[in-house]
Amino acid sequence: MKFILTFAAVLCISPFINAQALVYKPVNPAFGGDTFNYQWLLSSAEAQNKQKDKTAVPATQTDLERFKTNLNSQLLSQISSQLYKQQFGTDGIKEGSYTFGSYSVDVFPSSDGLTLNILDTNTGEQTQVIIPNQ
Repeated sequence: MKFILTFAAVLCISPFINAQALVYKPVNPAFGGDTFNYQWLLSSAEAQNKQKDKTAVPATQTDLERFKTNLNSQLLSQISSQLYKQQFGTDGIKEGSYTFGSYSVDVFPSSDGLTLNILDTNTGEQTQVIIPNQ
């Protein structure tokens, strides 16, 4: 008798029961989640991080350290300026091949502008710099 009453109650209620599909949506953008969550996840992880980087350079410099850095920068700038003037003169870069220590520089005009091919003869690494036409 209880079985019949339970079965009848389930049949009467069944038209009013709704179901929905369960869909998993990841939070982490690395796994397909919304990219706007990235900053929140990063700041949350950094807030929980209790370990400090012992090799990190302190952000503040003393006045003496700043003076030393500035002086080194100015000296290197002066040296590079003198080398430039010795190699290219006051007229600027001209076509040809130049050697700076272990660097070989080829300068030639191209359709894009003045092209500089720079080769490090010690390592074989090379790069190209294009100075556009004005």
